[in-house]
Amino acid sequence: MIDKLILGRYVPGDSFLHRLDPRAKLVMGLLYIGILFLVDNWITTFLIIFFTFLVVVLTRIKVNVFIKGIRPLIWLILFTVVMQLLFTGGGEVYFQWGAITISSFGIANGALVFLRFTLLIVMSTVVTLTTKPMDLADAISYLLKPFSYLRMPVQDIALMLTVSMRFIPTLMEETDKIMKAQRARGVDFGEGNIFEQMKKIVPVFIPLFVSSFNRAEDLANAMEVRGYEGDAKRTRFRLLHWHGIDAIAFLVFIAVTVCLWLL
Repeated sequence: MIDKLILGRYVPGDSFLHRLDPRAKLVMGLLYIGILFLVDNWITTFLIIFFTFLVVVLTRIKVNVFIKGIRPLIWLILFTVVMQLLFTGGGEVYFQWGAITISSFGIANGALVFLRFTLLIVMSTVVTLTTKPMDLADAISYLLKPFSYLRMPVQDIALMLTVSMRFIPTLMEETDKIMKAQRARGVDFGEGNIFEQMKKIVPVFIPLFVSSFNRAEDLANAMEVRGYEGDAKRTRFRLLHWHGIDAIAFLVFIAVTVCLWLL
């Protein structure tokens, strides 16, 4: 189960995407969510799939890693597709029973929802696999900096993001230890129906939450002892630099957006 979790993981490499500025990757990742809604015909579908496949190839990471990122959410995707398939009318009706309607528009809409969810997960995985968690937190801090003039606690938000991303591998390791301890007591997480498996997860979550709160309290005490102040003006330990390669990548992304809008 732990090996299937891709969120927060970083794969070291020297690919084109690894060298991009994290701010550029974060902004393009957010824009990618928007341009997915421009996909509404076969031409735009082919273009967005080709563009996403090209991005995956540029990461120089095995495709099965991205498949692992989709697997944990496959049931959520299929549930959404089924809802679109059964309760969306329009076009030629193939089957109807009460509120349940299977039509040509529902099938097309379900396929489009499946495509959007899958591509969204793949692109999100690209961003996390090619960007160090600390760099991603710094990028969010840089992008939120203008909101500091509106008295938004940008430094506190950046600190929370940095700490949370820093402790994702630690929580995964802690979860793995707890699950091994439960297996030593005879618990089999792979047997039974979905409700029985959910009951078996409860003994994992409770000690995980307790250890997480204890670790957070220890960290807060350590920061107080060292005199940390969120509002204090300080320099940055890690500096981000925008290069020409980032501008080129951003222009290519804008060109793809324009093409999708025109098509």
